Amino acid sequence: MKRAGPLITLFTGLLLGLFMLSFNATTGEPAPTSLDRSAVSPPPSPAPATSPPAASPPVRPRVPAVRSPSPTPPPDAKYAGRTQDDRASVAITLRKGKAVAYYCDGRTQEAWLRGDVAADGSMRLQSKTGATLDGTVNEDRVDGTVTVQNAGHPFAAARAAEPAGVYRATTEVRGTKVDGGWIVLQNGRQVGIVNRDGEPAAAPPIDPGTGAVTIDGEQITARPVTP
Repeated sequence: MKRAGPLITLFTGLLLGLFMLSFNATTGEPAPTSLDRSAVSPPPSPAPATSPPAASPPVRPRVPAVRSPSPTPPPDAKYAGRTQDDRASVAITLRKGKAVAYYCDGRTQEAWLRGDVAADGSMRLQSKTGATLDGTVNEDRVDGTVTVQNAGHPFAAARAAEPAGVYRATTEVRGTKVDGGWIVLQNGRQVGIVNRDGEPAAAPPIDPGTGAVTIDGEQITARPVTP
């Protein structure tokens, strides 16, 4: 009777174990263990919301830039006239924005001047000896001042047609260097100076049609001067 007690206890434990196994198989839910981390892991964080792409600005058609026309200097022309005191003549030739001028009193004083002409018609010409001409083209005339040896000579020169204008001849006559300048005015009047080795004197007249002139018995040719 004393040995039957342990056997009953053992049999009862086996029955209880079989019952538990049957119960777990029926429910399909194994008991969580310390190694099953899915039971305690937090749920994944939701993905951050993405901003919609920024809208591109509308494409505007390119409008070609309109360039303003470049200012142009006064047209090519010749001008000739007298100083205000009527003691000298001035002739100017314009070409492609450049100018050459000749100031001459027909005796001893002269100046060759060169420079640029601005789009507004203004000009400042200079000579190698320091003379200057400041003038402005106003339609069919040039008004300005020639300054020679620190003396200013206001002048007005009107547009001139052939053969009026300025002429020059540089050559050698019988071993003497000759440099002559002439101004032919609109009325045919001529004013000029011939330098013989740097010594100025009144020049003989030229033939306006051909530019021929005789100096010291030798015929030479004076030609129109351009910038």
